[in-house]
Amino acid sequence: MTQHEQMNLNLNLEETDRAADAEASAGDIVLYELPGFEAVGLKWEGTFAGADAGEIRDLQDELKARIGEIPKLSRPDTLFGLSSHVVKEGFLHYAAVQVPAGAAVPGDMVRIEVPSLTCAKYEHQKGQSIGLSYSNVYAWIEKQGYKAAGGEFTHIELYPMTQDSHDPHPAFTILIPIS
Repeated sequence: MTQHEQMNLNLNLEETDRAADAEASAGDIVLYELPGFEAVGLKWEGTFAGADAGEIRDLQDELKARIGEIPKLSRPDTLFGLSSHVVKEGFLHYAAVQVPAGAAVPGDMVRIEVPSLTCAKYEHQKGQSIGLSYSNVYAWIEKQGYKAAGGEFTHIELYPMTQDSHDPHPAFTILIPIS
């Protein structure tokens, strides 16, 4: 099963009846060069069922509650969700913040090195179907002749730090590394 097929099986598609104009269209998806950076955050490893049950949202809340433990932030307004499908029957996810190179790593947090990446980028709007947004981004990638990169991170999400982590219909930026 491809990464795209796995995402489709595991993302909640409960809102498939939304109007097509409310979803990602080819004009909304762009190529984006993500510069490499260092991040500090919390690591989660689990199943898609666990993610659907809110375990990642709980991790985001924990990071937000502990943000004061991180001495210096490069982008204090952005919470990064860094995901990798390297775990059998699940995936690895980091809730993280960007920090200056060499920044201190508090206690049980981890440092994450994010390389420079070429990505498909889409600004998912509050209320849109997350599953359809991802499906449309992957379809755009294929239509443009690219492939989802098989690197360390399969997808990256950027959330406003002030947004409620448990909002069932959040606004966020989707970045899919491509090759």
